[in-house]
Amino acid sequence: MTTAPAPRTSDRFHRGAIRWVVLAAVGLGALLMIAPFALMVMNAFKSPADYSSGSPLSLPTELYTDGLAYFWGRVNFPVKLWNSVWTSALVAVAATFLSLFNAYALGVGRVRGRAWIIAVFMIANMLPQEGLIYPLFTMAQEVGLTDNPWSVVIIFTVIQSAFGTYLLASVLGTFPRALLEAAELDGAGRWQILWRVVFPIVRPTMSVLMIFFFIWTWNEFFIPLVMLTSNDNQTVPIALSSLQGDRMLDVPTLNAGALVSLVPTFLFFLFFQRTLTRGVTAGAVK
Repeated sequence: MTTAPAPRTSDRFHRGAIRWVVLAAVGLGALLMIAPFALMVMNAFKSPADYSSGSPLSLPTELYTDGLAYFWGRVNFPVKLWNSVWTSALVAVAATFLSLFNAYALGVGRVRGRAWIIAVFMIANMLPQEGLIYPLFTMAQEVGLTDNPWSVVIIFTVIQSAFGTYLLASVLGTFPRALLEAAELDGAGRWQILWRVVFPIVRPTMSVLMIFFFIWTWNEFFIPLVMLTSNDNQTVPIALSSLQGDRMLDVPTLNAGALVSLVPTFLFFLFFQRTLTRGVTAGAVK
């Protein structure tokens, strides 16, 4: 019996060098991604005089927290935070389950013209918001939802579900027909098949969609800016835009507001990080 030759020293050296190069590239990429957040945190605790006398890259000479307090009081941040939380959460849940119902009809029900319907969903998802805002605003006026957060919830539930329907319909299009037929032979109806057979399998994918829908809706600016005109109904991104004037921009306060606005989504992502990882891994395995 012959044994494999031991790797040469030069081969081991080359493999080790490649590992170090890859590690250095990953580290450099991580630093480039962290740099904007580090600049935001650094400038959030500078006074306006400190920022004017130095540069955005200079370290603060003192820990200045008045910008955070000013932003909190000026925009009434607790109200804006609550508006963003409940609208984003409601859109995430409603759009995810609407996507499931649509995808169940398209992927499992085998609706005639399924490919064309999914294409329409994708085209609708790619339309720019600037092209949709006039008819959306007009319809909101007609039904009495002007300056009402429910108009934002309804609009983004439909917009987000377009992408969710495309994704889940693609998954359910490859669903094993034998499993569905076995459930039908056991006497299960369509509703029972949905909740007892289909839903447990696509639940990890739905969890990922729910997390993305929440973050996407939280970051939306243009449509909420047009739909929500009163201060009590506006969301966090609109509150940030109110710090920028026509002739004046308080950069430290703007960075302080961005930092405060980032904390809720950062905590949300950390809280659901394991759910997101589990959902992506389960979807890859299945």
